Amino acid sequence: MLEELTGQGLLIHHWDTDGISSAKLLLEKLKEKKITNKTPGLGNYFLTQEELEEYSNYDFVIVADMNLPRENILKLNEKAEIMIFDHHLGPEIEEVYHHNPIIKGQNPDEYPSASWIVNKYLKNKINLFALLGIVGDHEQKIKKNIEFNEKIERYCKENDLTFEDLHKMVYLIDSNYKIGDKKAVENAPVYLLDHDKAEDTLDNKTWNKNYEDLEKEMEKLLNQSAEEKNNIIIKNINTKFNIISTLTRKVAWKNGKNTIVINTGFFKDKDQVYVRCKKTAEPMIQRGKECGFKCGGKKEVLGAIVPKENTNSFIEEIIEYLK
Repeated sequence: MLEELTGQGLLIHHWDTDGISSAKLLLEKLKEKKITNKTPGLGNYFLTQEELEEYSNYDFVIVADMNLPRENILKLNEKAEIMIFDHHLGPEIEEVYHHNPIIKGQNPDEYPSASWIVNKYLKNKINLFALLGIVGDHEQKIKKNIEFNEKIERYCKENDLTFEDLHKMVYLIDSNYKIGDKKAVENAPVYLLDHDKAEDTLDNKTWNKNYEDLEKEMEKLLNQSAEEKNNIIIKNINTKFNIISTLTRKVAWKNGKNTIVINTGFFKDKDQVYVRCKKTAEPMIQRGKECGFKCGGKKEVLGAIVPKENTNSFIEEIIEYLK
């Protein structure tokens, strides 16, 4: 279907390594077509009215590694042909081409990233960017997935790399969104088209400087105290950096417990809420959407943007569900 797309195109992708890797693979395939890539406002799992108006004149729109709200997709579909490549939980949008094996009942362990789904769709060989999205979304935890751990180890051995190299590349690429630089996020897939060697990322001076600044902030936040309630870790932070997902992952994996992190410092009138849990997060994702919050996630992850006046009540509902 990609080959049949004509006219002016738009690629909307998530801001993390999986989204950027997916975008790089798609842009490479679509290099003969007129296509622009964008990411939503950092931290937003939806398109604003201004973005919808700006994007309304494209002939086709591809969405990668984002579970955008159904109403966003249908609005874009009024004028454009839509293709979605994703692995997040959510209802299938049958009016458009929605390629997401997870929501069609496939085993999430066999589709660990959008980059892997895109790469399989394109019928590419296993490559650096198909794997970077996996490492980005799972980090060390992917080593428990025997099939993909073997694929990663084999690729690293054949290309004189280590898992730590891939892990560092993820942190460097992610540094763009974590410091809040939307333009740098959008430039990253284009940069990687012409700089697709591992050393091009590992030696990128700007990304390394970002990484150093973020490591200092992360260390400070990790050292701050958290409370435990009903065997659930609850941590409140206040930071301008978009590091809540990484911080939640670190806290959850260190303690081996359900973890809730609330960041009050990224938005003026809203809070970021991020949850990693041992039971499926889908009921709480749906509950958040019913409340009108912007929510997304995967099997064990909930990410939400919640008006400050609703944060406490939503957290209490999450705690009740996780108990």
